[in-house]
Amino acid sequence: MSARDIDITIYGATGFTGSLVAEYLAGIGAGDADFKLAFAGRNGDKLRALAEANGCADRVTLIEADASDRAALDALAARSKVVIAMAGPYAQYGSELLAACVEAGTDYVDLCGEPQWMRAKIEEHQARAQETGARIVFSCGFDSIPSDLGVFQLQSLAKDKFGGAFSRVKGRVERIQGGPSGGTVASLVGSTKAAAADPAVRDVMLSPFGLTPGFQGPKQPHGQAPVEDEDIGTWAAPFVMAVINVKNVHRTNVLAGLPYGEDFVYDEMMVTGPGEKGAEMAKQIASMGPGGGMGESKLKPGDGPSKEERENGFFTIALHGSGLDGHTGTVRVSGDKDPGYGCTSMMISQSALCLLRDGVEAKGGIWTPGAVMGDKLISRLRDNGVLTFEAEV
Repeated sequence: MSARDIDITIYGATGFTGSLVAEYLAGIGAGDADFKLAFAGRNGDKLRALAEANGCADRVTLIEADASDRAALDALAARSKVVIAMAGPYAQYGSELLAACVEAGTDYVDLCGEPQWMRAKIEEHQARAQETGARIVFSCGFDSIPSDLGVFQLQSLAKDKFGGAFSRVKGRVERIQGGPSGGTVASLVGSTKAAAADPAVRDVMLSPFGLTPGFQGPKQPHGQAPVEDEDIGTWAAPFVMAVINVKNVHRTNVLAGLPYGEDFVYDEMMVTGPGEKGAEMAKQIASMGPGGGMGESKLKPGDGPSKEERENGFFTIALHGSGLDGHTGTVRVSGDKDPGYGCTSMMISQSALCLLRDGVEAKGGIWTPGAVMGDKLISRLRDNGVLTFEAEV
């Protein structure tokens, strides 16, 4: 293997969200002469234009590689300490790059929210990643870092204060402005079509434990119908990203050795408010189906909102814990930019930097953000102004 002369390679750097990651990391590199960054993708002209637009043409490496060109991807992975995979849907464009990183022992982060692809790759690559030392980390954006790290912190605080874990956690999206990316829409539509065509895929999609092969926990709330949540004093509706977030929260629990307990129950929904108005809104959202109307979106991969719209976005998700000798607690995770673009581009960038710089001790394998980086990533996201974590425990 050749020497690793690149710290972070962004593959799919010229896509809409990929270009935001490129801009963010180029800005970090502007103040750090030792930081070696690469932009990669299939179109050299677009890569050069991106580098020029970000004022980094003289200090960024450009790598042309098609998503199906395994030899080029092997060479890319061998040179890189961390790869940020931005080209999705991953079931269509991500398999060869992932395999190249596994074989090269290269750390890898992505934005994947495609449970059927993730499950297949866990089964295909887990053992080999453990052998080569590659830390493969799926879902390092809005799905599923706020949910995953929010529950992780809540349970850590419960252990410190009460000596145990909350057996029941409710994830509740309290406010949100800004939608998912075009790539996320395409991934969701692709997953839905795959589930309709294949019963095995449908089983993975429907099961809260679809990403924990070998472990099946207790029955979980399905979260697909309006509920009046008396504990919180509000109605709640289905939340489109719950299909992946719930699975990743349970996978973190399993990968970490079940610190949340074997009987841990988690669901995720969107708060719509109290009374008749809240009930009506919850019913309207539920009537749109599992995708919340996303399947009819006109967004395409590469599409996205204006900078002003990204800057004006926000979200807060509250993680409410109970079922621990009468104790309760809440952690709220918030971002002050559009969740699907502004916050996501920073979350995945800081995830890559965490693996690169923060002495993460985990060995090779296929991980979740919470299981592999945990408190180190929470600190990095908080200290760099990406997310806030507010605890009441």
